[in-house]
Amino acid sequence: MQSPEASTAAISTRTSLHLALAAFADEVVGTLARLFAYVGTLALFAILGLAALGQLPDLRDDELPPKPTWSVADRSHPAFALSRLDSSEKTASYIILRHPEGGRRDVMRWTGEADKVLAELEIYRQGGEFDVTRPVAMDLAVQMGLNAATPLEQAGLIETKFGPVALFRPVAAAEGARACLGYLKRSEEPALQISGFSCQGDTLPAQRAAIACTLNRLTLLTSGNEPKLAGLFAKAELKRRACDLAGSQDWLLGAANAQLRGAL
Repeated sequence: MQSPEASTAAISTRTSLHLALAAFADEVVGTLARLFAYVGTLALFAILGLAALGQLPDLRDDELPPKPTWSVADRSHPAFALSRLDSSEKTASYIILRHPEGGRRDVMRWTGEADKVLAELEIYRQGGEFDVTRPVAMDLAVQMGLNAATPLEQAGLIETKFGPVALFRPVAAAEGARACLGYLKRSEEPALQISGFSCQGDTLPAQRAAIACTLNRLTLLTSGNEPKLAGLFAKAELKRRACDLAGSQDWLLGAANAQLRGAL
């Protein structure tokens, strides 16, 4: 027969063992619960990641979105003119191009037989699309109907109401070069560029006279919300000169086209 002390010790030992086993079981259950929660979280992130990847465009198959480009602005009104002719007598086409980043090009073209472009005048009001690193000669060559890589050389200066204007022509070595004389005038304030070309005239002096007369006749119809543009033309009008028609055989200056010149 066990003594009361021995019975109490045995009960205490069994109780401690049960408590230890219960604590171990609780620890195992807690660990398994945390493990399942961790695995479940990883699975959830994996599902969300796959869903997000499924929403992304396939860059391997899809091309990059096209860059904003120039478009014809049919609803815009002409801002410049060379003469005050009636619409029935008008011999120059007028096209307005706009760029989503704010640029505007007013282009006047004169054509001859078979709609061949004989001369062009462009007034470019620069916007955010203007690239200061792009060589000027590239755009002027394209405007003259040449390849962008066609080399141009300076052909002197002419004096106009806008000040000196630089002239350019294809170098003699350029294959397929047209007998055209290009010109370019830039303004910093406002950000404006006047350029174009003339392919008419038997001599260089005739082409120079035609370009000078064209620029001296260029007038502003409306400046919109650009007071600096209005100021530029107001100052230029103070320096306006009459066209020198003596001896010129250019189509723009000849007597046969006197009605095109308009009032000077």
